Amino acid sequence: MSAPPAARSPASFAWLLARAHLSRRRTQNLLTVLGIAVGVMVLIAALSLTNGFSRALVDATLRASPHLSVNSFVAQPPNPALKAAIRADSRVQAFTPFIADKGLLTRPAGQGRDAGVDFATLFGVAPAAAQVLQLPAEQSRLLATLKPGEVLLGSALARSVGAFTGDEVRLLNSQQRRSELKVVGVFTTGNYLIDSAYAFTSLGTLQTLRQTDTITGYQLRLHDPEQARALGDDLTRTVPYSALPWQDIYGTLLDQLALQKKVIAFVVFLIVIVAAFGIANVLTLAVFEKTQEIAILRAIGATRAVITRVFVLEGMVLGLAGLLLGNLLGLAIAAYFTVRPFQLPGDLYFITSLPVEVRASDLLWVNAVGLGTTLLAALIPARRAANVEPGRIIR
Repeated sequence: MSAPPAARSPASFAWLLARAHLSRRRTQNLLTVLGIAVGVMVLIAALSLTNGFSRALVDATLRASPHLSVNSFVAQPPNPALKAAIRADSRVQAFTPFIADKGLLTRPAGQGRDAGVDFATLFGVAPAAAQVLQLPAEQSRLLATLKPGEVLLGSALARSVGAFTGDEVRLLNSQQRRSELKVVGVFTTGNYLIDSAYAFTSLGTLQTLRQTDTITGYQLRLHDPEQARALGDDLTRTVPYSALPWQDIYGTLLDQLALQKKVIAFVVFLIVIVAAFGIANVLTLAVFEKTQEIAILRAIGATRAVITRVFVLEGMVLGLAGLLLGNLLGLAIAAYFTVRPFQLPGDLYFITSLPVEVRASDLLWVNAVGLGTTLLAALIPARRAANVEPGRIIR
């Protein structure tokens, strides 16, 4: 087959044999490489689309939600020390005092329309709320210019109540006090859970309705939303307020998204495992075909380690080729969906298109696990080849 093992180093000799074996089964090797490539491609594409979906959903959720709410244990007037601390912190992009309440919104019947009714969470905010929330330009303008007695409804809430711009609605708040509000517009975040439950009015409107000059606390938007928990701990360390970061408000949503990604990754990873068995099948067949050659190599001095290395090298070459091709195809699919996003029904998934987010951490673990799986698949026939008894085979 080649020069005796003694004439070459074990590494070069093993590589020479592995290369010779690979060159003789080109069709089978190509199919094996394609199997691994397809598995890796689908895994990278699925994870990238899942990342994009999760990020888009979180972004849509945070458009009408602050990154951090600092709430007082009991309603109290604005706290000058806390306000100064918030303003001085470089992590804060914008903030506003607010008062929160729940109530029943009703629209009387009239002009050929039945009466409408629904529950809502109302936020009384200052004009600075337009910087805390990330609504479209016209909706932000309406939020910043809310006058006493005016309300801005979530789009789904407005449809449920049947009240739109210019209509009058009646509010029965949690303290059983009644008020009439004029709808000046609707806002849309893309998240149905928010659009169907939230409404904004001016801070003075809710204070007048509750007959108080107190506030619930402050809503903050940060330069980096991931710092919400740490900032909340810093701000509430010395004042009687509690911090409510967005991660706690939407913890269930984040857990569901994380679970969804794990399930998708596990299911798609099964494709990689099936492809890895293709490597095991190819190498096992090679061991059967070359049993006599392996016995002769063992007889003239090739060690078990050298024989094992030959077949592990073959598996590594096939695995690396499949991983490389799979990465290229997976990134190509991600690039395609970046240019032409996959369209989704907005009423069902809260977002209208499926963006893509490729993460280096995903690429690293996909390749690490893929390479480990292929090497493990190659090790089984490699050990079988190393255990060939030359005396029994030659005899």
